[in-house]
Amino acid sequence: MAAHLSYGRVNLNVLREAVRRELREFLDKCAGSKAIVWDEYLTGPFGLIAQYSLLKEHEVEKMFTLKGNRLPAADVKNIIFFVRPRLELMDIIAENVLSEDRRGPTRDFHILFVPRRSLLCEQRLKDLGVLGSFIHREEYSLDLIPFDGDLLSMESEGAFKECYLEGDQTSLYHAAKGLMTLQALYGTIPQIFGKGECARQVANMMIRMKREFTGSQNSIFPVFDNLLLLDRNVDLLTPLATQLTYEGLIDEIYGIQNSYVKLPPEKFAPKKQGDGGKDLPTEAKKLQLNSAEELYAEIRDKNFNAVGSVLSKKAKIISAAFEERHNAKTVGEIKQFVSQLPHMQAARGSLANRTSIAELIKDVTTSEDFFDKLTVEQEFMSGIDTDKVNNYIEDCIAQKHSLIKVLRLVCLQSVCNSGLKQKVLDYYKREILQTYGYEHILTLHNLEKAGLLKPQTGGRNNYPTIRKTLRLWMDDVNEQNPTDISYVYSGYAPLSVRLAQLLSRPGWRSIEEVLRILPGPHFEERQPLPTGLQKKRQPGENRVTLIFFLGGVTFAEIAALRFLSQLEDGGTEYVIATTKLMNGTSWIEALMEKPF
Repeated sequence: MAAHLSYGRVNLNVLREAVRRELREFLDKCAGSKAIVWDEYLTGPFGLIAQYSLLKEHEVEKMFTLKGNRLPAADVKNIIFFVRPRLELMDIIAENVLSEDRRGPTRDFHILFVPRRSLLCEQRLKDLGVLGSFIHREEYSLDLIPFDGDLLSMESEGAFKECYLEGDQTSLYHAAKGLMTLQALYGTIPQIFGKGECARQVANMMIRMKREFTGSQNSIFPVFDNLLLLDRNVDLLTPLATQLTYEGLIDEIYGIQNSYVKLPPEKFAPKKQGDGGKDLPTEAKKLQLNSAEELYAEIRDKNFNAVGSVLSKKAKIISAAFEERHNAKTVGEIKQFVSQLPHMQAARGSLANRTSIAELIKDVTTSEDFFDKLTVEQEFMSGIDTDKVNNYIEDCIAQKHSLIKVLRLVCLQSVCNSGLKQKVLDYYKREILQTYGYEHILTLHNLEKAGLLKPQTGGRNNYPTIRKTLRLWMDDVNEQNPTDISYVYSGYAPLSVRLAQLLSRPGWRSIEEVLRILPGPHFEERQPLPTGLQKKRQPGENRVTLIFFLGGVTFAEIAALRFLSQLEDGGTEYVIATTKLMNGTSWIEALMEKPF
């Protein structure tokens, strides 16, 4: 059991166990010793549901990364390929299988497609003459992976681009399948709300799947009261801004992958006297980030400016606890102190790691450039000078700062102005292409198609109306003891989360005008429950809303939703699901066309 998955109102261990059971059943079909050949992208997500010990129990003796040519030698009966349904991977698998066949004693080959089998891929294997070599060809529906007690992700890196640029609905189908799995485990969700074109499609798919599933009625008492489906393109602004929570900044600066972050090792080296800094470690320090660690759970969602005081308070408590050893006089007292030592030492180690990370972040956030960039972002979000060429952006291009940084800022300006005036847009495009290379013309085209960098149509800027109606900019934000979700960006309240907050109370009827301005339809569906399963809420009991971000979600948005869940009079607790955990940099990267 993963304890951190069961602390909330919804025990996500139930989902993790169901997914693990399916994996064990597949492994047991391939009797005898096994080697797994991994599509490298899958190793991170799989690590969250099954450690090596589980695989070992089912006779997995070797693990390799999927690469061309021959597989490394392995004295096993079965070779299992765990892969995404990608055509280019089928070519590598065929190469592996054919070279194994030439090697000698026959092996049993199997292939597990994650999350779906693909006829196109099987046809490619057939064309390459290896389809008949596979005894088991199956799919493993790993749609939603539990990351934390209130967080699920599909980790589908191409979902936004597929949905909004290529018109490919595959990831929406997987989202709908994942939601059907959740309903099978946690009961039918009585009410579905949604905003956006993709949200509408996912809701339609769910309703169709429910109709087609003619099995017995779902007799599980519903855990969720509502489902809110939200398109990422309803709120293009939030991911472009720099996140200012502790976890958000770790992701902005270092990038969090599947709950892990890799950090520069120098800050974590134990300090030895007279060492003179020799023998510093060179390998990146890898740390897991989730609520299993008490201190991290406490500070992850705070504005970074509020983290220092928490860490120093913790340091005083821990050193006072260690000082207690001097007061332990009797055998009983000494025994009690010793029994607490492991917990105290773990707390001290945790504090040291969290403080080192805070120091690394502070080095960045106290720099002049970080301050200048943040100032420009905040001016745009509060509606200042969004309609003309920005001096700071010009300087960044002239000094050839990172292209992604420039694109994030230009897109932010465009979104906060409902598109740029044609001459401003043309000027930025020309400067970017002349400085960074004309191969980026395809990237600019993608950003325009996604609605991130576009000309203003009809000469009308709708952003001020949206900003005022939804109170997206708050001048008097309290970073230490926040009273509003705007603390996660030190002034800007994430539009997506404000929509969730207003849906909960007083309801979307109060913002009909803004909903019409934002892209895509808004809707409500009811799913009838069998008699006896209607939920009667106890006085003071909060509703549980599952909010699904189609196209990705940031850690700052997650922090804002957790803040709402913890409000005493909030009335709603949120569980968050998404196609991908992302930030502005990974988002723009996914939309960039790689030069040939």
